[in-house]
Parts: sequence; structure tokens; C-alpha cells
Amino acid sequence: MKTTIARAAFGLVMIAATTAPAFAQARYDMSNPPWSRPGYRLAGAGVPILFPELRNTARGRAFVMPNFDANGDGRINRQEAGDANREFARIAGPRRDRFDWAAYGRDPGGYRGDRGGTTIVETTTTWDRGAMRNYGFRQTPRGATLTLQEDVLFRTDSAVLRPGAIEKLRPLARYLRGNPGVRVAIDGFTDPRGSDAHNQDLSERRAASVRQAFDDMDVVRSRFSVVGHGERQPVATNGTAAGMRLNRRVEVTLLGQRADRF
Repeated sequence: MKTTIARAAFGLVMIAATTAPAFAQARYDMSNPPWSRPGYRLAGAGVPILFPELRNTARGRAFVMPNFDANGDGRINRQEAGDANREFARIAGPRRDRFDWAAYGRDPGGYRGDRGGTTIVETTTTWDRGAMRNYGFRQTPRGATLTLQEDVLFRTDSAVLRPGAIEKLRPLARYLRGNPGVRVAIDGFTDPRGSDAHNQDLSERRAASVRQAFDDMDVVRSRFSVVGHGERQPVATNGTAAGMRLNRRVEVTLLGQRADRF
């Protein structure tokens, strides 16, 4: 399944300055590293102070953006740039210009570079309450539920996530990494156009694509239940284009959670 996400695991996810780091050995599948996917663009006041190895290479940009854009605004501020520089310096050792991205990608836990030692990764446990509030969770019998419309996530009749969908899901992934006990239900829905079999398959594939996105952002996939409902359970009339648009959706429910927490 194609996604445009760069696994946060490629690099090291930063810890907020006010939070003590939690360390764990790197154990990640690097068979599809960030630089093999569509590139990242750097923007923000912190970009000029990034090391050239991070600022001027596709691999460096793929290291910075998924891992150090702490507030998820798509920009790198000076604090975030400093965090990225410090972490890269720790990994790469004294000869940053000789850092072997490919070797690190193959075995991040065993990469020694020019300095020896074992690579340690930091895993963030912080999340942004404001970003979570912006999802507009509503209370349902199963928990706190958010609705993601088709045009936010997918192209018409496709289960491949749009590039912008990844950024939409990133704050929720941060919340889930910081709250490992929360389990999640992902439900896919379509409108009635097409056959029942086609709509059922499409709704299942779309729900699975969202789960894969979270998996790529290091949220353990076993925490998710994934169900496709096809054209069943509409929330609006299918007699109008606007109604059908509302029915083409994916719902994400934080099971047993209160929507007013955010």
C-alpha cells in the first residue's frame, strides 16, 4: 500500500523541552525509508540554522520534518532546528559530512559512524491539546469520535491517502503515542454509487489505509480495529451531491474516551 508518510522511526522523534526523554533501542523496518517517497520541503525561521547535511539533502529534510516539527504546523522554528541539529550531531559523530544515511537506514540500532557506540532513539510522549480539539471530536456511545471526509483523505474512488492527509493525522498519532493504553476503531463508509461489493471493498481499503498511516507513524497496529461498512449507515441523504459527500467518510473513535477531554 502506498503512503506518502515518512516513518518517524527513520530518525529520532524529538522530546519537548519540558519533558524528560524516554530512550529505547531502535527497532524499525527500514525497507521503505523516507527518502524513497515524495520529498519534504523545509520552511520556517529555523531552516537557515540547520546543518547543511540536513538542510540541503533530501535525506536530511526527511530526517527533520517528520521528527522535529513538534507542533505540526509544517514549519521548523529555531528551537526545533536546534533539536534536530543536536540529535543529528549525536548520531553522526564528529564527521557529519561523512554520515552514511544508507547504513543508518539498514541498521539504525547498530550504526556506529565515526564515533562508535549504539544508536538510541527518543520517543515523544507529548501531544498538543489544541490540535486535538481542532479535530472536533463528538461523544458517541463507543467513545470520542472524529469524522474525516473523503476529500480530505482520498481522491475519488481511491484508497490511496492524499499527501495532505498525513499532516491531518499527525497530531492524532502524537496523542496515541503518548497514550499507549487508548484503543482505536476506524470505520470506513461510502455513498451508494457503484455496486455493493465495490463499495464494501472501497470502505475496507480506506479504513485500512488510515490504520497503515498510523502504523507508519509508529502507533502499534494491534491497537486498531478496522471495519468497512460500504454504503450502510449514511449520515445524510443520498439524494443530493452534498449529502453523498458527507456519507463518504472515515470515522476514528478513541474507544472509551471522553470528547470533552480535548
